[in-house]
Amino acid sequence: MTSLPTAANVAAAATRLAGHVRRTPVLRAEVDGRPLVLKLEHLQRSGSFKLRGALNALLAGEPPERVVTASGGNHGLGVATAAGILGVPAVVYVPSGVPESKAGRIEATGAKLIRHGDTYADAAAAARAEPGRYVHAYDDPVVVAGQGTVTAEVVEECPDVDAVVVAAGGGGLAAGTALAAGDRTVVTVEPTGCRAVHAALEAGAPVDVEIDSVAASALGATRIGDLPFAVLRARDAVPVLVADAEIVSAQERLWEEFRLRVEPAAAAPFAAWLAGRVPGDLPCLVLCGANS
Repeated sequence: MTSLPTAANVAAAATRLAGHVRRTPVLRAEVDGRPLVLKLEHLQRSGSFKLRGALNALLAGEPPERVVTASGGNHGLGVATAAGILGVPAVVYVPSGVPESKAGRIEATGAKLIRHGDTYADAAAAARAEPGRYVHAYDDPVVVAGQGTVTAEVVEECPDVDAVVVAAGGGGLAAGTALAAGDRTVVTVEPTGCRAVHAALEAGAPVDVEIDSVAASALGATRIGDLPFAVLRARDAVPVLVADAEIVSAQERLWEEFRLRVEPAAAAPFAAWLAGRVPGDLPCLVLCGANS
């Protein structure tokens, strides 16, 4: 396996990405008498944190002549946006069930969109046959380091935060969070129907899982990446599951309380916090995307 990225790699990514990505705001708040911090990463360019990892991957070496990826939607949009910034042609494979809103936004960047198969794994297998620099959605050290810059910003602005809570699909954001969180608790939240990270930490190794959730377009990895798994296991990340009904309710509450419109995956950390499953006196919940 590729050597694991470190906190130093996250710091290098932050320097590399400066001026290319938005430093998204944090919001200190109180809900139901309890304090929390919200990281408004859904306001990132391309509508999610995925731009950070994609752009870091393309900036870490010589720009490729062509970039290829597979995605449930957000990563593809991040790669397509990053490629557009650098003037590199991009090809994005997506499962046939990708939301049309995400597919349309990918095509609007000028990238070539190819629908293939029923799952992310199907799309990824086809994408790997394409020539060009393949940017994995989560099992790539430079992608993981780029995603870690979300938490690096949180730690810098809110050093009193004692836990960082993220939605977990294939584990890229969660692993990056673990690298940048210092001694803070790292909490990974998944729907009960998309539990790749939870199942792997429970089994002691990555395992295949079935996918069935309202958040599947963003959290629909059927298996956690080997690299994210190694990082999260070493860091003793805390896995938490939430039901789809809790996610939908959390989405509605974010709108009612703060007028924040996020996609189902982004509401998963808030759902876990509302249900009392998040440790810490002042957790930061990362609202990771708004591409419903």
